[in-house]
Amino acid sequence: MSGPETGSYSALFDASPTTTKLVTLGNLSRVGARPPLGQYVRLLWARRHFLWADARAKVTSGTRQSLLGNAWMVLNPLLNGLAYYLIFGLLMKSSRGIDNFIGYLLIGVFLFQFTTQSINGGARSVQSGKNLIRAFTFPRAALPISVVLRNVLNLGPTLVTLAALIYFVPPAEEYTWRIALVAAALALQVMFTTGLSLLVARWAAALPDITNLIGMVMRIWLYGSAVFFSFDHLLADKPDLKIWLEANPMFIVLDIVRDCVLYATTPDPMRWVWLGGWAVGTLLIGFVTFWRAEETYGR
Repeated sequence: MSGPETGSYSALFDASPTTTKLVTLGNLSRVGARPPLGQYVRLLWARRHFLWADARAKVTSGTRQSLLGNAWMVLNPLLNGLAYYLIFGLLMKSSRGIDNFIGYLLIGVFLFQFTTQSINGGARSVQSGKNLIRAFTFPRAALPISVVLRNVLNLGPTLVTLAALIYFVPPAEEYTWRIALVAAALALQVMFTTGLSLLVARWAAALPDITNLIGMVMRIWLYGSAVFFSFDHLLADKPDLKIWLEANPMFIVLDIVRDCVLYATTPDPMRWVWLGGWAVGTLLIGFVTFWRAEETYGR
């Protein structure tokens, strides 16, 4: 027999050393084993394009069934801001002593909602992704990180709306060069939120009941971050408590953004030091804590 068939059979039954590989115990690895930290980071980085595409797909699919669609990305924080304005601005008069209370409130509500949604979604990410975990081998940290990326994409149109409202709604603000500092503050907020999402994802995977407590914790954190009132007047006679509350990373984020956007003030350098410490420290601790439990997810 000759011709193409002969070549096909020769290729099929070729037993030359270049087409065979000896399999030994040393060549095998346990399925689901936790890779070293450096390799884990590289595996996660290699999947960055998939994470980004997955986040974009879920952003559009999340509101596809609603009549207004993606408009709810902006309407939700706007309606929350309106509710807080009616309760705290008009009824409780917490706007007293705050210049441009509407801008103050909107910045607090819009930015705090990003952290809230990321942490709530991160806590549920491992449980909701169990089928993926059992079917495929991939770095499990991709699940909570994908949630944060999705909320980063949601934050984009929200920030555009926020900037327009602050610029056009009286008392309108004139933006200065300090607006460029907002991007750095938001980047540190994303780092901090990612680390915290990894932590709560790890805890919720071990103890699912934690997801029921997160809502209460986030409400307490909301009040402790001066989203709709000022510590300057509320805690004027309690300076020690005020110092502790102002070390809260979300308060620092809001304070920096408000200084840059509303009051044309350059933030204190120590605020950046504190926020940078929170962001880097929480991200490292959250990532390592999640990685150490890599083999337990999906069981």
